[in-house]
Amino acid sequence: MTPQQYCIDKTNESGSSFLPAFHFLGKEKKMALTALYAFCREVDDIVDEYNEYEISKSKLDWWSLEISRLFSGAPQHPVTKSLVNYIDKFDLNKKYFIEIIDGMEMDLNFNRYENFKQLELYCYRVASSVGILSAKIFGFNDVKTLKYAHDLGIALQLTNIIRDLGEDARRGRIYIPLDELKIFDVAEADILNYTEGDKIKKLVIFLSERAENFYFSAIGHLPIEDKRIQLPGLMMGNIYFVLLKKIIKNNPEKILNQRTKLPPFRKIAVAITCFMNYTWIKRERKAPNLL
Repeated sequence: MTPQQYCIDKTNESGSSFLPAFHFLGKEKKMALTALYAFCREVDDIVDEYNEYEISKSKLDWWSLEISRLFSGAPQHPVTKSLVNYIDKFDLNKKYFIEIIDGMEMDLNFNRYENFKQLELYCYRVASSVGILSAKIFGFNDVKTLKYAHDLGIALQLTNIIRDLGEDARRGRIYIPLDELKIFDVAEADILNYTEGDKIKKLVIFLSERAENFYFSAIGHLPIEDKRIQLPGLMMGNIYFVLLKKIIKNNPEKILNQRTKLPPFRKIAVAITCFMNYTWIKRERKAPNLL
């Protein structure tokens, strides 16, 4: 199996909401993004699949060394053997790969966050770093586009946190800042015991509004001249924004006991509509017209 095919298989196995956007890229950019996403899956799977801290830590340490080998031109893993073809082509910075690994290590060391400042660092590492690398692969003319990618990454990760609230609780994880749980009079036990109610509803609506603000901030930073070339990222953002609105529409107090999903045809429809109309989220508090 070639390194490229390994990355393709790894990416396809994920069933990610991001996959529809891959189809709107040229061959080289599509393969570069596939290799990047396969890397993210590799390091993320370490945290998900290994229960022993020392094993997970040693594997993440190996990946840190492998990134150094990648940037010295001597990669060993199929993913990095594929990535090496695109490092110089798309100016992919080593620091962002290390940030991603550091974010995964945060998952080993923490299962609670005291405040949003701590959570935002986590979101930056595991999502904004990926977004910035993706934006570099898509291409850009104005450096402001990297700020757009940063904020879009935060928005996407916050949406993930809301969607996976129940699933994370089953793993003993709570990503909602503890000081915000206190504000809404929600106890950790309420999350861990999947307790539905008005308090959870108000909390989830608050969290969704913050995610929306990061979506709005992202598009506010995207220069007009880069809107077309960044279209795959816009598709990803629209898909997740539609998902966020569906969560709120489908009784947000039930989020602990039901996982909201978009069916594949809906993701594709959102991506195609975005492609045809260059539609993006409007500032007003309502879903975009691709609903």
